[in-house]
Amino acid sequence: MNRTENQIYETRARILKAMAHPTRLFIIDKLKEKEHCVCELTELIGSDVSTVSKHLSVMKNAGILTTRKEKNTIYYSIVCDCVTRYLDCVDGVIVKNASIHNRILKAVR
Repeated sequence: MNRTENQIYETRARILKAMAHPTRLFIIDKLKEKEHCVCELTELIGSDVSTVSKHLSVMKNAGILTTRKEKNTIYYSIVCDCVTRYLDCVDGVIVKNASIHNRILKAVR
């Protein structure tokens, strides 16, 4: 693997790692509906502001989220809709695996 290829894979891994947490996946699901501020997400998640802010910061630093400031409130949104399509793909893998396991279970019974 050459240097450029390595940089590509490292960048991809950084983005995927930034999403690889249940709370962050929940945040992405909420942000695909509409933009939210930290206070709204904190209430939805049921966690403290600093924890939610850290999750948002990780995703923003990876380039997944963007912000918009309105007075003293910062609103977060998803940069690219392809992020949610990727999660749809992940859900497709879950469904496919479940159907395979169901067929195996039926054969065993």
